[in-house]
Amino acid sequence: MPQPIQWSLALPTDVAALALGYVLGSIPFGLILTRLAGTADIRRIGSGNIGATNVLRTGRKGLAAATLIGDTLKGSAAVLAASALWGEDQALIAGLAAFLGHLFPVWLRFRGGKGVATYLGIALGLAPWPGAVTFVVTWLMAAGLSGYSSLAALVASAATPAALWVGHDRPQALLLVALSALVFIRHRANIARLLAGTESKIRRGAAPSP
Repeated sequence: MPQPIQWSLALPTDVAALALGYVLGSIPFGLILTRLAGTADIRRIGSGNIGATNVLRTGRKGLAAATLIGDTLKGSAAVLAASALWGEDQALIAGLAAFLGHLFPVWLRFRGGKGVATYLGIALGLAPWPGAVTFVVTWLMAAGLSGYSSLAALVASAATPAALWVGHDRPQALLLVALSALVFIRHRANIARLLAGTESKIRRGAAPSP
């Protein structure tokens, strides 16, 4: 007689991983750092985004770099902490939750960033090779050839799960496919401008669109 699936055994750790990932992912580094530095509210300038590219519009390259690092590391921290505490399945859950936390932070009425830096951090935590390396190399190549940060982010987020799939990291690849779909959705305005030829190109010192 088949044994019943013991959902109750996995549920507490899954919920814990979900909560951990969301809380870490929802930390709005761009907003926190700019407020501490006494700059204008980044939600009221440029694109209104809380990520590094919009922070760069304040003219503070150091703050933009710090935002990029913070948004990346919170994705990695969620994955690595969940993996150490509960296991690989929970690391995937925490990665998804961290990404959703960045996109939809409860503290900011669910209006977050576009997720590219956090995507990189999750890939770094799950699979530094080939995941994070593929992302960074592809982003740099696409940005260098096209001059568009948004296009580079889209190309990199499409290439990364493909590289993991070829490398037989199937669970990680499937997670990143889902995250890539969300990246494309969050960049729909950028895609429209790219198609219309009105998208802004990267300025010197710009960071990936987070």
